[in-house]
Amino acid sequence: MGVGGPAGPVMDRDEVDRALARLGAEHEAIETSLLALQDHAGRRLLEGARLTGTTQERWASADQEITLLWAYFDAYADALRTAREIRSRRRLPSRGDLSELTELLRGESVTIAPGPGAGGTSPSITGPAKLSEQFTLAALVDRMNTLYASSLDMVVAADAVWSALPARIDMLAAELARTRQLAHSVGVRPGEHPAGDDLERITGSLTRMREEVVSDPLTYWQKAAGSSAPGGGRPDTTAYDREARALEDVRREIEAVLGVRQDAEVRLGRLRDVLSRADRTLAEARSARGEVLAKIAGSEVPAVSGPPTVLQEQLATAAEYRRHGQWNRLSPLLESLESKAEDELLRARESLTAVTAPLAIRAELRGRLDAYKAKVARLGFAEDPFLVERYDAARRMLWSAPCNLRAAEAAVLRYQRAAADTLSAPADRTARGES
Repeated sequence: MGVGGPAGPVMDRDEVDRALARLGAEHEAIETSLLALQDHAGRRLLEGARLTGTTQERWASADQEITLLWAYFDAYADALRTAREIRSRRRLPSRGDLSELTELLRGESVTIAPGPGAGGTSPSITGPAKLSEQFTLAALVDRMNTLYASSLDMVVAADAVWSALPARIDMLAAELARTRQLAHSVGVRPGEHPAGDDLERITGSLTRMREEVVSDPLTYWQKAAGSSAPGGGRPDTTAYDREARALEDVRREIEAVLGVRQDAEVRLGRLRDVLSRADRTLAEARSARGEVLAKIAGSEVPAVSGPPTVLQEQLATAAEYRRHGQWNRLSPLLESLESKAEDELLRARESLTAVTAPLAIRAELRGRLDAYKAKVARLGFAEDPFLVERYDAARRMLWSAPCNLRAAEAAVLRYQRAAADTLSAPADRTARGES
């Protein structure tokens, strides 16, 4: 190896041949990558799209980078072609050939001149404008790799968003259209029902989202943390997912309203039946109250209210909603009425129970009196004058009108005690005789 120059020691023939082989392989790899980038669907879409915002700024930079990449590659290819021509002059290169090849392969032998339309300045976008730049082939490859990675990252990100989101937004928009049609059929409209307002908001949101995705896809790109690989990341579907969940909530609500339409008549029939039973029970309670007041003395009998006219009015309103297909209004009204109707029936039953309580007490006293009489007769004391007198007194009180329950209960207790004393006396006498 001879004395070196600015590019270092002069290379021998084997070093030259190995360097040319390596540079040739790099040339093929770079050319393949650039052609793939040139044909990338994302790049073609970016070239033809009306871009805005971040994507517009990034694409302006990336487009300039791609133009610069081709300029660098052409300079690289020219330098490699020149080196191959020098090496092919003779099988055994001369000292001058090797010196020239060393300078070309290792030295700053590549000059990048100003590009067309660059205003007389270098096409470099990495720093201040220069009349020209000098590179070694190795430095030029590094620069191309950097520009390629940056350009490819932007192209892949935009293409990934365009491949993922517009189609999903269109599918959600189609589902939205079906939901809006169903909502209209059950009377769910903006300004009349919260679900109608939600559908209006989701429609506007999806329209804006699609416009943004098409014109500024990088707004919807989430770069992977710590990733330096081109295209490292994923489309950001946060806004899309939020609207999809909102539409699902609206769809469930509309299906509930639709269910109301399908079983409204059955539910209205049940409501009429429950309210009718409540009315009949209240009527029975009012009738029973009159009977109690006539037959029972000395007892407080609660008043019985009339049927609730508000519920009947609401029931009539519900029937009107059904007649006019106002399902969105009928749904909450039916739920409220069903709860109130059951409460009303329970209240009517409690009122009947409270009103008839004195009659129940009288019936219980009558049953107790007859049960003791049967027991006394079974044991042979049916004709006992004292017991007959006590029984008749209690019976007159219980079967007279009005019946004083307190006095009647006291009379029944007196008969019970007399019967108990009478029934226990023979046993006592028997016990004394045996002793």
